Amino acid sequence: MQYLMAIDAGTGSVRAVIFDTLGNQIAVAQKEWVHLEVEGVANSMTFDTKTNWELTLWCIQEALKKAQLQGSDIVAVSATSMREGIVLYDEKGEALWGVANVDARADKEVRYLKEAFEGIEEAFYETSGQTFALGALPRLLWLKNNMPEVYVKVASISMIGDWILAKLSGVIATDPSNGGTTGIFSLKRRDWDVSMAKKVGLKSDIFPSVFETGALMGKVTKKASNETGLSTHTKVVMGGGDVQLGAAGLGVVREGQVAVLGGSFWQQVVNMKSSVIPPKDMGIRVNPHVVEGLSQAEGITFFSGLVMRWFRDAFCDMEKLEAKERGVDTYAVLEEKAALVPLGSHGILPIFSDSMKYGKWYHASPSFINLSIDPEVCNRASMFRSLEENACIVSKINLEKIEAFSALNIEEIVFAGGASKGALWCQILSDVTGCTIKVPKVTEATALGAAMSAGVGAGIYENMVEASETLVEWAKIYTPNVENTVKYAKIKAQWEEVYAHQLALVDRGLTQSMWKAPGV
Repeated sequence: MQYLMAIDAGTGSVRAVIFDTLGNQIAVAQKEWVHLEVEGVANSMTFDTKTNWELTLWCIQEALKKAQLQGSDIVAVSATSMREGIVLYDEKGEALWGVANVDARADKEVRYLKEAFEGIEEAFYETSGQTFALGALPRLLWLKNNMPEVYVKVASISMIGDWILAKLSGVIATDPSNGGTTGIFSLKRRDWDVSMAKKVGLKSDIFPSVFETGALMGKVTKKASNETGLSTHTKVVMGGGDVQLGAAGLGVVREGQVAVLGGSFWQQVVNMKSSVIPPKDMGIRVNPHVVEGLSQAEGITFFSGLVMRWFRDAFCDMEKLEAKERGVDTYAVLEEKAALVPLGSHGILPIFSDSMKYGKWYHASPSFINLSIDPEVCNRASMFRSLEENACIVSKINLEKIEAFSALNIEEIVFAGGASKGALWCQILSDVTGCTIKVPKVTEATALGAAMSAGVGAGIYENMVEASETLVEWAKIYTPNVENTVKYAKIKAQWEEVYAHQLALVDRGLTQSMWKAPGV
C-alpha cells in the first residue's frame, strides 16, 4: 500500500495527515500555533517561520509514528494553508518576514493606495477578483515604509503552504488558488500580474513560478529528510489554498457545483469558468480554483462558528452538564431543543455577520433584535435556533449575489464542516436556500484535497477532478420543504432591512462594529 501526506497550515494550528490512496485517513498529528501582534504595530499578526517550522516537523514525525510508517512509505507530500498569509525570502531562499491571513496592519497603506491612485482597487479587482483588504500589495507597501532594511532584501514571495513545500523541496513557487489571494494575479491567465506591483512602486521581480495544483515540484531534499524523517524519494507536489482544496475534498470540481463550508467562518463557494468577470460592485470575492479553467466565487460569513461557540460557552452550562451525563456533544443537546422551536425562532434576529460586501467590508455591532422577556419564547433554545437560521440566511444572500453575476442556477449544495454534523442545521440550510443538501462522509476535506494533489503529482490519479470524483462519498441528503422556503424568504427580507439600520448606527458612531477591513 502507498501513502500520501498532507500538511495543513491553518489559522490556529498545523497538522500532518496521512491517507492511503483510497482516501482513508491513517493518522493525524496536530499542534496549535499562535500569530502574535508586534508591539507597537496595531492589528498585526506575524507568522513566526522559525517556531512554526519546528511545530511542522513535530507533526510530520508524530504522524509517521502514529501510523507506524517509515518516511519511505510516503510516496508524495503536499500542503495547503490559510490563504492571504505570505512569507518573504532573501536571495538565498531564507525566510525574512511573514504574516498570517488576517494581519491588518496596513490600514494606512490601503487608504493611501485608494486615494493616490483613483480607481485602482476597482481596476485590480476586475483582473484579480480581490480587494486590498487582505491583499499583499498594502502589506508589501507597509514593509517598504516601516522596515526598509528588510524590504530591500526581499527576493521572493510565496504563501504559507508554499513555504512548507519550499522547506521540503528547496523550490519556491505558488499555485493559482493560493497565490491568487495576494491580489497581484490574473484570474483569466492564472498567473501573476506584476504590472500591479510596478504601478504602485513596488518590486516586480519577486514573484516566483506558478505551478498548477498537483504539479510535481521535486523531491524531499537531504536536509529536509534529516529534519522530517521523510525519504529523499518522497515526491513534493504543489498544493493550494485551504478553501479550494477543501472544495476538491468535497467533490466540488466542476462548473456550477457549490459548497457551503460551515466552520469558524462560513464560506459559500461556487465554481465558474475562469473567463467570468467579477461583479462591478466588488461585492463577492473571486479566486482561482485548484482545477484548471475554473474560478470560484466566494461569499464569506464572519464568525458563524465562533459565535456558536461563544453562545455555548457563555450561556449553556446546563446543556454542557446534560451532554456530559449523556455522553454526547453539547451542540447535539442544543439542536434537540432548538428543533422544538417554531420556524423563525419567535422573531429573534441575530445581528452578527453581514452578507458579503467585499468592496466595503464591515459589520454592525453584535446583538440580538426582537428578544422577549417571556422565558417560554426567548430562551437558549430559541436563540440557538435563530443563530442557525441566520447563518443559513446570510449564506442564501451571498449565493444569490453569485447567481446574479455568474448566470448560474444553484439547485444543489454540498455542506461540510462542523456545522454539517447537525441534522437540524442541514435541514434549515435546505429550507432557506430551497436546494438539495448533500453531506459528504469525509470529515477532513481540506487535508483530503491536499492528499489528492499529492496523489496527482505521484501519478496515482490523472488529475484533481478524477481524484475528487473517485474518493468522495456521501453520508446524508436533505431536501427542502417548499412552504418553509417561502417563510424564510420573508424573514430574510426583514433581516436585511434591520441589518441596514444597525450598520447605520455604526456609521453614526453610536455602536461599535464587530469587524472592519483595513482602510474602511
